Amino acid sequence: MRIQLHDNGKHLEFAPLTLTRPVGELRVGILTNVERWKIFVPEAEIGFDTEDYLLEAYPFHHDAIVVNATVIPTKELVEEILALKGHEELVIGTEWIARVGTGDVIKKSNLPMPVILKKRWDLYQKNEQILKSDFELLTKGRASVQLSSTNTIIGNPEHVFLEKGASVEASILNTKNGPIYIGEDAEIMEGSVIRGALAMNKGSVLKLGSKIYGATTLGPYCKVGGEVNNVVFQAYSNKGHDGFLGNSLIGEWCNIGADTNTSNLKNNYGFVKTYSYVTRKIEQTHVRFMGLTMGDHSKTGINTMFNTATVVGVFANIFGSGFPSKYIPSFSWGIEGDRFDFDKAIQSANMMMHRRGKELTEAEKSVLKFIYDSK
Repeated sequence: MRIQLHDNGKHLEFAPLTLTRPVGELRVGILTNVERWKIFVPEAEIGFDTEDYLLEAYPFHHDAIVVNATVIPTKELVEEILALKGHEELVIGTEWIARVGTGDVIKKSNLPMPVILKKRWDLYQKNEQILKSDFELLTKGRASVQLSSTNTIIGNPEHVFLEKGASVEASILNTKNGPIYIGEDAEIMEGSVIRGALAMNKGSVLKLGSKIYGATTLGPYCKVGGEVNNVVFQAYSNKGHDGFLGNSLIGEWCNIGADTNTSNLKNNYGFVKTYSYVTRKIEQTHVRFMGLTMGDHSKTGINTMFNTATVVGVFANIFGSGFPSKYIPSFSWGIEGDRFDFDKAIQSANMMMHRRGKELTEAEKSVLKFIYDSK
């Protein structure tokens, strides 16, 4: 069984997060679509129809069922996709969902419209809905590890689920607005105040006295503290100290320095403008709440201040006085427009990754060199 996750022409819509990964590898809710498909079809080989420069790290599979990677799969939808035969294409409304062969034969589905990601801000705007669905998928019919009596629960205690090795002490957990999922070996330190929905993946940590509200996701091994409102962290990223981060998207291996703060709402309460990788310019949106979007391996110095709807590429090292630009290109050094030397950037990344027992692969370096040379 082979499943091919197709970017559906949306690669740049989700940049800078997708500069280094296909759409199907984006984390939203609790899981990525790759992880969801592995749950629904454990024997499946997952491939990617994505940008050419990513294929060395994310291989393409021939003779596969091609699936729209922007669609969040459900059990019922997966069953209809796996039932496709010949050259059928599954369609719901006007949205194509999956196809086999040439897809010349249209097969209309009567299922409700699934969650479909179309813009990068959908990742935080739809995070609560997707997180609740993932919570049901992961916990149905299973028993949670016992929660310590040092905690206070507001709402339904059955909406708090701890995996093996998870630790929570002396914290307030409010499930009235959504569930709280605490993954394997994840930890919530004392004095934290959490209003769900919240997802903490394996090995992630909420630091002492964290304040979390609005559907928030911590990918594997993220460390987060301070005040966080409706943020999705992909994996291995740190915001370990005080400072506000709201309605934001943070890639992998990022580090947000102490007292970094992000505006997520204009002073006039109007719709925000933000950088588009599709048009390569600042574009008007119909979104009021938008904070920081940061690509992989980017970092901020202490006391950094971000304007509303700032976009930061990959491997940007942001420091200096004043507000940085609303768009900071990949491999930027400081806020004056200098460039991060490629070899030094790779060395810096490996120093951070070695602390987790990892390092950049040759395929990942090739992807990063393509991004560097494309500036």
